[in-house]
Order: sequence, then C-alpha cells, then structure tokens
Amino acid sequence: MAVSSKIDTLAVPVDTLQKSGAPDSDWIMHHIVDGREIELPFLGYVHIPQFPLVFGIDITPTKHVVFMLIAAILVFITFLSIARNYKKSVIPRRLANFFEIFIIFVRDEIAEPTLGKNYHKFLPYLLTLFFFILFGNFLGLIPFSATFTSNIAVTSTLALLSFLMIQLGGIRHNGFFGYFKGLVPHGIPVWLLPLMIPVEVLGLFTKPIALAIRLFANMIAGHIVILALIGLIFFMGTIFIAPISVAFAVFIYLLEILVALLQAYIFTMLTSLFIGMAVHQEH
Repeated sequence: MAVSSKIDTLAVPVDTLQKSGAPDSDWIMHHIVDGREIELPFLGYVHIPQFPLVFGIDITPTKHVVFMLIAAILVFITFLSIARNYKKSVIPRRLANFFEIFIIFVRDEIAEPTLGKNYHKFLPYLLTLFFFILFGNFLGLIPFSATFTSNIAVTSTLALLSFLMIQLGGIRHNGFFGYFKGLVPHGIPVWLLPLMIPVEVLGLFTKPIALAIRLFANMIAGHIVILALIGLIFFMGTIFIAPISVAFAVFIYLLEILVALLQAYIFTMLTSLFIGMAVHQEH
C-alpha cells in the first residue's frame, strides 16, 4: 500500500517498530477501508457470518453495508417517530422539534430556491438523501464504527441515484426530445455544434462524478489525518509527542463534525441545483 511504502522510507526500520510494540502502518488503512469484520468494545474484531452464495454471487454484507443498514434503520425510525408526533399534535415536540429545523432548512434553503414552485415533487428524495448522508457521516465519528460515506462505491451509488433523478426530472418537465435538445445552448453557430454537443453530453456525467469524489475524499481525509496523528505517538517512539498529537487529533475531530454537516448539505444542494438546471433549461 502507499502508506506502507512511505513508512518503509523512515530512518527507523519497520521491523524495529514492530518489535518495540509499535503498530505497522497498515493499521491506518485497516480502520478506513471496507472489510468482513467489525470491531466491538471488549470483544475485539468479530467476523461477519458468511452468507451462502446466490447464483454464484457472494451476498455477505461487509462492514460498510452493515453500517449503511444501521443508518437506514435510524433514519426510518426517526422519521416514523416524527410523523407520529405530528399526528398527535400540530406543534412539534422534543425529537420532532429538533429535526424540523433541518427539514425546513432543506425545504426553504435548498429545494425551493433551486427548483422553484415544483420543489415539493423532489423534496422527499432530497430529504432522504440529506439525512442518510448526515446519519452516515455522524456514525463514522462514533468509536468502533465505520464511515461508509468514505467508500467510493457508496458515494458513487448515491451520485448515480442523483444522476437518474436529474435526468428523470428534466425529461418529465421538458419531454424526452425537448430535454436533450435543450442541453445545447440556444443561438450558438452551427459550426460550433460538433464541439458543444460532446461537451454538454460529457457534462451530464461529470456532475455525478464530482458529487461522488467530493463526498468520498472529504470524509476519508479527516479519518486518515486523525489516525496519522495518533500513529505519530507510536511511530516516533516517545511519549513527549503524545500531548501535541492528541491535541491536533481532537481539533481535527471537532472539525470533522462540521465537515459531516457540511458535506451532507453540499451533496444535497448540488443535487437539487443540478435537478433545477435540468428542469428549467431556459434559465
């Protein structure tokens, strides 16, 4: 791995570090990549039970899949509770009052400004997207958990769903041929069409790619920095570096809380913006 190759270039050999009780550099990658085992308090690493093959396909869930299911269940239970709260009283209380702030924010600050009058058609998807990413980001900040939003496969799937929603929204509002015709800016010279058409078509795919990479990179970067700072205590072989490493790690951890909120907002905001651009091509 790339991290291992960097450690090998240190003045102190890796073998010496391992004999002294210091961990190998692979432990950083082990904590951020997907796997078939989950770390539990007091139990250590527990292997996920192997599922039987289905048509030759291994359907055994990985660590990130398990935490995705946990996040989905938490979102479902949370909003089921909020819905029941609203049935009992128009005035939200406790949990409903807390989450209403985020719901109104997504509706008034994201969906309505970017989608216009028909924002309510896309609001359920945007709310689901926002809270699923938000819950996933915060789950990754809990000890012994995993950040599935730092998995490029997960963020790519979310981006693919947004890509489909963008195309469906544009086709539904403008018609199939009208939507793709509207991708090319009006009034450009005919001789520029061979250049503009490939650029516009390519732009359809670069948008979801940017969504996927942005969320993945920001979530994985913070965890690598925190683990690297903690690892300095062992790699340097002295306790005098511990106060500095821990102080910086705590600072990055607090910054990760802000990043968790910010990335959920950015992903939802850009998705809503791209849907609005597909729906209202005249603008």
